Amino acid sequence: MATDPPKHRPLERFWPYADLPEQPTDEELASLDPDLYEALFGARPRPFSITIVFPDLAVADFERALAIARGSAEFRETGRGADHRYRARFWSSDAATLRDLFEIVGISDDTEVLIDDRPVPYARELWLPLVWFLIPR
Repeated sequence: MATDPPKHRPLERFWPYADLPEQPTDEELASLDPDLYEALFGARPRPFSITIVFPDLAVADFERALAIARGSAEFRETGRGADHRYRARFWSSDAATLRDLFEIVGISDDTEVLIDDRPVPYARELWLPLVWFLIPR
């Protein structure tokens, strides 16, 4: 212990936490898992949606698939390395675009189909063909 009094008084704040906002940003809220968002803030009213979640694939049209996915109602990339996934949400009015994307990425068993953000039995075999009926001929 030093007997001399300190020459300066430290600030009463804790770095680096002093500059963080009190509320989450829009980007942080958009990146939340849908179940966590619903638990924190309640259910969001939005129309029926189908979400395609797919990994990096070694197929010829993968760049076209990414372009289609980026043009969806909501697009997000998550994970790194082997866990890297693309998540594209489509409304029922986007049935033709959804089909175009699924024709490219649906060949992989790692591609998931979520109905209103939830895995549903027979989503690939039943739900998607039902949505194809919405495509005008």
